[in-house]
Amino acid sequence: MMTYKFIKTHTENGVGIITLNRPEKLNALNFALGEEVDHILDEWDVNDDIRAIIVTGAGDRAFSAGADIHEMADLTVDDTLPLQVKRWDYYWHLATCKKPTIGALNGLAYGGGATVASCFDIRIGCPKTEFKFLAAAYGRLNSTWSLPLLVGLPMAKELLYTGRLIKAEEAASIGLLNHLVKEEDLMSKSMEIATAIAGNYPTSVQSIKKLLHDNIGSPLRNHLDVEWDIVKESLQKVTVKEGFKDFLTRKGKSSQK
Repeated sequence: MMTYKFIKTHTENGVGIITLNRPEKLNALNFALGEEVDHILDEWDVNDDIRAIIVTGAGDRAFSAGADIHEMADLTVDDTLPLQVKRWDYYWHLATCKKPTIGALNGLAYGGGATVASCFDIRIGCPKTEFKFLAAAYGRLNSTWSLPLLVGLPMAKELLYTGRLIKAEEAASIGLLNHLVKEEDLMSKSMEIATAIAGNYPTSVQSIKKLLHDNIGSPLRNHLDVEWDIVKESLQKVTVKEGFKDFLTRKGKSSQK
């Protein structure tokens, strides 16, 4: 079992919770932290007891301030490239892991931290939540594949071209946050959504996620046909009597009154 130095993990009611744990560095994303998150996602992807995942940051200032610049400052381009390849793999794994992911964004999400936030299926924010997609300010680029799906192409262009600050209320208004709640309600709201997901059929939830991701931009009829193929081949194994058990039980009770 891997020992984690830069994250904390625990599970609760079918939900896995990851806390980025470098509060003294504003949870900056050093390469080891990325590896640790990648490792726990591998574990939880094959753990049937985990049905949803929440990711948050330690401390009261930041979800993540982005890549650890001090770690990278003395690296040559040749040194950096293989490490950056791994980082992009980590982003992809976070975006496409089997289990639905929720970002409980407890503070600023800048640079790579904003990219990480854009990889989650659902984002919950509080008044301290702020975003900056800063790559263009530092001769880099990222988030071109993830951000437009959340806020639309014109707004994504503005945010990526300028690297400007997006405060919590604006983030909620443009779709970058699903919910904006009080700071003290951040984890309870995240758990509310995660446990609702965990209470559903995991095969259905995971198939929905895969269908949505795999068919971005495909013709509508093609998407329908792929959906039907999955229903026909796998999901129909759940009978109506099994799937609607609670409804039928309630209906039976009401008819006896």
